[in-house]
Amino acid sequence: MDPLTLVIIVACIGLGGLLVGLGVHFVPVGGAPAAMAQATGIGTGTTMLAASSGFLGLISAGLVTEEIIIGKISYPGFAEAVANGTLFTIAGITANIGAIGIIMVAGIIGAMLMIAILCVVPNVLYIFGLGVPLASAKVKFDPITGDRQDVYVTKGTEGHGTPTVAVVSSLIGGFLAGTGGALTYLALLAGGFSIAAAAFVAIGIFFVNSVLASYNIAGTIEGFHDPKFKRWPRAFIACLLASVVLGIWAAAIIYMGA
Repeated sequence: MDPLTLVIIVACIGLGGLLVGLGVHFVPVGGAPAAMAQATGIGTGTTMLAASSGFLGLISAGLVTEEIIIGKISYPGFAEAVANGTLFTIAGITANIGAIGIIMVAGIIGAMLMIAILCVVPNVLYIFGLGVPLASAKVKFDPITGDRQDVYVTKGTEGHGTPTVAVVSSLIGGFLAGTGGALTYLALLAGGFSIAAAAFVAIGIFFVNSVLASYNIAGTIEGFHDPKFKRWPRAFIACLLASVVLGIWAAAIIYMGA
């Protein structure tokens, strides 16, 4: 594989990991307090959220990739480009931009769908099971709807459920993380990894960047309206460096296996 293609693969993995790390900052992570309706957000941790959305996004991307390779979705030349390692050459990207685009979209939709499910389904339980309103303790008015928030927050808690602004923020996070995951997956696939191996390694890169973002957030976050969101520049640097290092390792494996 020529050096320029390896550089493109490293750059795509670096960018993909960066997008995952930034996307995590948009997702309302409530942790254990949210599971007990004592904080705004999804009632689980950052890594679990990254895994769930990442798994569905990569399953979606992998399924579409398989459909293209076996010919159910017609993109002539894609399977050959994957097989001979020319998918991420300049010519390969130009010739297969349609197939690359549809795989990216599949990954984005999968990740956003899972995040939407994780936001909406618990809200039904919060409202009809626990009888608490959806409210944020970080803002007085919802930036999306303009609805009053503070009067609905129970004393001693940090909000309840996932209000509108947090849902919108989570969808932005799902979009960014889905884009990053699909881009990483495609870069690994273009380097000669099998569909399963590319998805497996991409999940690992998901975990690395989600853990870095989690350390940066240090606890819970409601989304882009949370004051903690302003910490994203530190995660930008950390995730970019970590992802480039992982990309170099992937390129080394590709080069040694060529």
